[in-house]
Amino acid sequence: MTETRKPLLATLMGEATWPPPVWLMRQAGRFLPEFRALREKADFITRCMTPDMAVEITLQPIRRFGMDGAILFSDILILPWAMGQSLEFVPGRGPVLGAVRSQADLDRLDPGRVAQAVEPVMQTLRRLRAIVDGPEAIGPAQPGQVTLIGFAGAPFTVACYMVEGHGSREFEETRKLAYTDPAFFDRLIDLLTTSTADMLCAQIEAGAEAVMLFDSWSGLLPPSQFRKHVIEPAKRITAIINARHPGVPVIGFPRLAGLMAIEYGRETGVNAMALDTGADMKAVADRVPGTLVLQGNLDPIRVLAGGEGMRAEARAIRDAMKGRPHVFNLGHGVIPTTPPEHVGDLIKTIREV
Repeated sequence: MTETRKPLLATLMGEATWPPPVWLMRQAGRFLPEFRALREKADFITRCMTPDMAVEITLQPIRRFGMDGAILFSDILILPWAMGQSLEFVPGRGPVLGAVRSQADLDRLDPGRVAQAVEPVMQTLRRLRAIVDGPEAIGPAQPGQVTLIGFAGAPFTVACYMVEGHGSREFEETRKLAYTDPAFFDRLIDLLTTSTADMLCAQIEAGAEAVMLFDSWSGLLPPSQFRKHVIEPAKRITAIINARHPGVPVIGFPRLAGLMAIEYGRETGVNAMALDTGADMKAVADRVPGTLVLQGNLDPIRVLAGGEGMRAEARAIRDAMKGRPHVFNLGHGVIPTTPPEHVGDLIKTIREV
């Protein structure tokens, strides 16, 4: 088969394609009835660690909508779980972990067991890569057009859950620990930085064509802590990936970073930076290098609402970025109650030029 050009991969490598490629964070999830049907068959970790299920869930939105990117179905907390931290997803509460707040807690974690623990994830990626590069169309997506994306949580965001032991709005214990015992917190961030880089490199070796680093809680930090615990780890992870797998794009997502997103985009070395809903994409574009790909950033609630308002705002974001590398996406994940037809309408709107 003749090799075909993948729009998303070309854009992530710096090409200003038009219309821009499009995929959505949390595109494989609870808003799809086919996902909800599969969810009844197994708990969350089982779904992540069972290749048959993870492959199916990853491909569900591609079959239905034909996005340009297929992102691995997994979770940012698979890494601490693979190192030995207890993890359970409790209905109505979310993730519950055995809190890591002392050196003894940290010593119980073993990065040496990660590779074996996440082997099912690598099997999923190998199978997905064979499918996206195969001769068959995936729903409306043409053969050889879909880019396979791997991902991990960024060290600070993963540390938030590891220290707190659960989700939170403020992650007070985590942020307090960074101030009261900075040496310990630095050791935790350092462990997560090297382990995250290793896991992303393993994902690339298994077939991921690009990788994304989610720092969902980076916006909780003041500038000094942001530079230390968000920018520096992302810079190290990107450098390791570039050294081991030159040419594989890295997408960084410093959610809620505000003005610090500009520094993140300039300093980390990522190929692309995803912007959250609150960012003015054009204003950021004017303040970062023209070679930095921007991704985003339609409000997920706009998609939930749908209609001409959604279409108009999507076009405005798309058109403002014309002439520079841009990946259309949301500013955060698809809301679970979003009607699937709204997502279909959004994809159609972005591609109508």
